[in-house]
Amino acid sequence: MQSGQGAQGRDYERLAFRHAPDATLILADRVILRASLRVGDVFGWTPAELEGQSIRLLYPGQSDYELIGERARRALQAEPVYRDERFMLRKDGQVVWMEGCGAALDRADPQRLAIWTYRPAAEKAAFGPLTGAEKRIAHYLVNGFTSKEIGQALSCSHRTVEVHRANMIRKMGVRNSFELVRKLLAAPDPPR
Repeated sequence: MQSGQGAQGRDYERLAFRHAPDATLILADRVILRASLRVGDVFGWTPAELEGQSIRLLYPGQSDYELIGERARRALQAEPVYRDERFMLRKDGQVVWMEGCGAALDRADPQRLAIWTYRPAAEKAAFGPLTGAEKRIAHYLVNGFTSKEIGQALSCSHRTVEVHRANMIRKMGVRNSFELVRKLLAAPDPPR
């Protein structure tokens, strides 16, 4: 009787992983070993397309991959669970704001084997000084839209977008739009 319960328990564990409400990944040295079905909704990839790939595939750039990876590694050595918000990349090339939550199976070497979950974040809360309108525009900026395209998407003039962009440059302490996008993509530490 117990062997049947053991097999049934393993079936429930597999079922729970496959159908978890958040996109769930099992990583070994930052390579995706297993992916839940929800990765399709969240990232646009099928589990089979992600499994065996570096998690780098889900980051907008190499520096994001390196900085966030190092921050998470240090945090997971100190705490059993690490949470943050960061920009990530969908299969269609869209950069989206995500909540990430990870746990390492070996805190001495957190990247050796880890479980991560991801869900779209409701708002870019880490950019405290930006207004709601500026945060909406920031989403388009990091995805490469021009002021004219952003204006069309948000039903406002491109001049309004340019005014918001100038305010964002001032608030974020950068010199130009290129630096603004780099800073937005840098995934700052969430407020405590």
